[in-house]
Amino acid sequence: MSLEAKLAAGETVCSAWSGVPDALTVEILAAQGFDAVTLDMQHGGHNEDSVLRSVVPVMRAGKPCLVRIPVGRFDMASRALDFGAEAVIAPMVNSIEDASRFAAAMKYPPVGERSWGPTYGFPRYGKGDHAQWLRESNKRTLSFAMIETRAAVDILDRILDTPGIDAIFLGPSDFSIAWTNGERVNSTLEEMMPAVEQVARRAHKAGKYAGIYVLDASISGRFVSMGYQLLAMGSEATVMKLGSDTLLKAVHASLKG
Repeated sequence: MSLEAKLAAGETVCSAWSGVPDALTVEILAAQGFDAVTLDMQHGGHNEDSVLRSVVPVMRAGKPCLVRIPVGRFDMASRALDFGAEAVIAPMVNSIEDASRFAAAMKYPPVGERSWGPTYGFPRYGKGDHAQWLRESNKRTLSFAMIETRAAVDILDRILDTPGIDAIFLGPSDFSIAWTNGERVNSTLEEMMPAVEQVARRAHKAGKYAGIYVLDASISGRFVSMGYQLLAMGSEATVMKLGSDTLLKAVHASLKG
């Protein structure tokens, strides 16, 4: 089932977050219990070549692959889709121009200006013909505009109304920096939670999806209750640390026994 179909059905989708630009590492991550994998080109180490190669093991695992592009690199949004990604997350969408440029890169005409050429994506998808690909791509591939600043919140409804924008993705760390005027970075800052909830509510009112990055897994249920369906988490470093801690704890307990 596609990411769009899962979200349309009301499912909560948990995505791993990959920053290591290595397809073998992504293959291992995709084999775990996550529902999807996101390749991070903004703060992670992924680049054009690693995205091209890393989409494959995610698709082979039967899971959606998402890509977060660098700030302003809307050209890479089209590239990621041509490689086979099902969704693209664009950071720092702070203006209507940003939203429009992002949407244009994500959607074929008449909605956007995406150029034809799914050289890798179409054969990797392995279904239908070019006519079907063209007919279904605009609905199947999702554009997530990141909401991270006060400026973005101020024009959120206009961003959501931009043709070709399918969803928002809230970056809680940057959001907390903006909310405290640069004084703190705290992804679970209580004083910003009403605004975090309002972002999701406004997205749903506009008929759009909402996603969020989760640093503290224990409050995932709270985000879901707000209306967030896509929960991104679990970088390679986080997964390795949690796994190592669990393994070593069991070893030490056994040694003491």
